[in-house]
Amino acid sequence: MKALLKDQVIAEAAKDELIYIEGNWYFPPASAMLDLLEKSPTAYTCPWKGACQYWNVDDIKDAAWSYDSPIQSGIDRVGKDFTGYLAFDKSHIELSE
Repeated sequence: MKALLKDQVIAEAAKDELIYIEGNWYFPPASAMLDLLEKSPTAYTCPWKGACQYWNVDDIKDAAWSYDSPIQSGIDRVGKDFTGYLAFDKSHIELSE
């Protein structure tokens, strides 16, 4: 699966390497082109996943997010450790298989 901004690949991984949480595909950290991402100062804490790190992609504010230290009960709920996995705002980033 690929995450694309315009025609540029932002992340790419086999679908079985991704984690699906609440309607969003989360890509493994190693699959992302980190040089295309910039940490955002936007703060948010999910009550069951923990503190969220937003990322700007190109000039799009908060177009991606990850959880660098998810709450253990959140990991248990998902059934996999999603530390550092990246999800993308589908209104800006196209996902394709």
